[in-house]
Amino acid sequence: MVSALYVVLGALFLLKFTADVVKLRRQFRVAHGDGGFDELRTAIRIHGNATENIPVAALLLVMMEMNGAEVWMLHLTGLAFFLGRAMHFYGMRHSIIIWRRNGMIFTLLALVGMVVLNLIYLPWDLIFTLH
Repeated sequence: MVSALYVVLGALFLLKFTADVVKLRRQFRVAHGDGGFDELRTAIRIHGNATENIPVAALLLVMMEMNGAEVWMLHLTGLAFFLGRAMHFYGMRHSIIIWRRNGMIFTLLALVGMVVLNLIYLPWDLIFTLH
C-alpha cells in the first residue's frame, strides 16, 4: 500500500514534534501550558497544528488508495501535503511568515485535492445500491 508510506511519514513528523515539546518542557521545567516561554509555545503549536492535519490527510490517502486512485495521485497529494507540513514547521520554528504561509497553502491544496479525488474515485454505485 502506497498510503502506508505517508502514514509512517506522518507518524515520524508527530514523533519529532512531540519530542521537541518534551525536550523544551524539561529544559524550561514546565509541566502544563507553555510557562510563558515563546519557544515552548511555538513548539506546542507546531505539534498541535500537525495533530490537527496529519490524521485527516492519512485517512484521506488510505481512502483514496482503497477507492482505486492512481498511484501517482497518491504520491502527488502525499508529497505536496508533507512538503507543506515541512515548510510550515520551518516557518514557525524560524518565524519566517512566507514559509509558514506557503506551507499552509501546500497543506490545504493537498487536502482539497485528496477530498476531490476521493469524491471522484468513490464507488458511487455501491453507495446507492439498495440491498
